[in-house]
Amino acid sequence: MSHSATSLVRRPETRTVNEPREISFQLDVNRYAEGSVLVKFGNTHVLCTVSVEESIPQWLKGQGGGWLTAEYAMLPRATHTRNKRDREKVSGRTQEIQRLIGRALRAMINLKALGERTLMIDCDVLQADGGTRTASITGACVAVCAAIHRLSVSGKLQNPIHEVLVDTVSALSIGIKDGVVLTDLDYLEDSNCEVDMNFVITGKGGFVETQGTAEKNSFQYEQLIAMTQAAIQGCQNIHSLQLKALEDAGVRIKQKYVVS
Repeated sequence: MSHSATSLVRRPETRTVNEPREISFQLDVNRYAEGSVLVKFGNTHVLCTVSVEESIPQWLKGQGGGWLTAEYAMLPRATHTRNKRDREKVSGRTQEIQRLIGRALRAMINLKALGERTLMIDCDVLQADGGTRTASITGACVAVCAAIHRLSVSGKLQNPIHEVLVDTVSALSIGIKDGVVLTDLDYLEDSNCEVDMNFVITGKGGFVETQGTAEKNSFQYEQLIAMTQAAIQGCQNIHSLQLKALEDAGVRIKQKYVVS
């Protein structure tokens, strides 16, 4: 990326092209859930809760392991105009995001070591300004860590916590606008970008998912590499923020499996 190309890009809030929005995690915002986090990516705010059920789906019976599943919803006034609630039929977009969140979070858990219990993840978007799925994954990861820690402290886990929590995950949107790679798109940028990608990356640096779409023009291999590098750097920074938030909240997880 040339300096001249970078200087042509004007981002909201005077962010640089490789700078994410301000990211924060507030733990224990729900007194009843085993794990809860209010995650903020700029003006995108998502409440992530984890409920532990001491049972597993019927199709998993007898296999000696647990399960993790996720639900996602956008509150009616999370956007500029009111959306109807998904009361009878979940939209295709919602189903896609729910499955993505579930796949992402299962990458951080050893389901066999979890025991025969289910982690139910709920991600409710309170306010949307782009990147709701990536914020949901990133915040839910912290909530899952908190829930597993609580299970461990209560003596309900049969295995050491580091055998259950085998990694962490974070997610980030990367796009191309006017030929320049941008990190962590807000709604305005997402609506006008030429390429839009979402990355889910583990604390160890493994890829769980990449989703990429050329909105206006196709993109080249070199641009794909540049977007991937931006995602790796951004997720490494987010990973550090996740661990710091957990530490500040007194959540002790053995971190020998993660890359700082």
